[in-house]
Amino acid sequence: MDKKKFIAVIGGGQCSKEEAKLAKEVGRELARRGAILVCGGLGGVMEAACKGASLGGGTTIGILPGDNSHAANPYVQIPIATGLGYARNIAVVKSAQAVIAIGGSYGTLSEISHALQSGIPVIGLNTWSLSKNGQQDKSIIPAQSPTEAVDKALDLATSQKPD
Repeated sequence: MDKKKFIAVIGGGQCSKEEAKLAKEVGRELARRGAILVCGGLGGVMEAACKGASLGGGTTIGILPGDNSHAANPYVQIPIATGLGYARNIAVVKSAQAVIAIGGSYGTLSEISHALQSGIPVIGLNTWSLSKNGQQDKSIIPAQSPTEAVDKALDLATSQKPD
């Protein structure tokens, strides 16, 4: 039996219309491919991705920073209230086999960092790029479209070794 793949979609709680459109398409594509979407459960990129996944018949999990599961956006099917604040970012990425980052601010950057530190592949769609000592760090795998981001995430999630 094939196990479902868990893909985290991360990005800002507030986002541009373009980022929301990309996130919604990513969510819809993840649903179409049978993957489970994990996110921080709030607005912006998270809500747009969940909306796309829900409309596509997929499953959405929101790992929330606060104590109230009702704070989740309306497209989160499985809300998990943690009471951890930003520390919940670790739970978001550690729950996934790959991460798709769309836009985002410093919270997204922290999630990217935790994922990369844990060996979880990060696919970037109009998000952060990294450099160290003036040299580009290619740890974030770039994607040019939502479909390419999902292709790369599912491919890399497949090739990861199980725990």
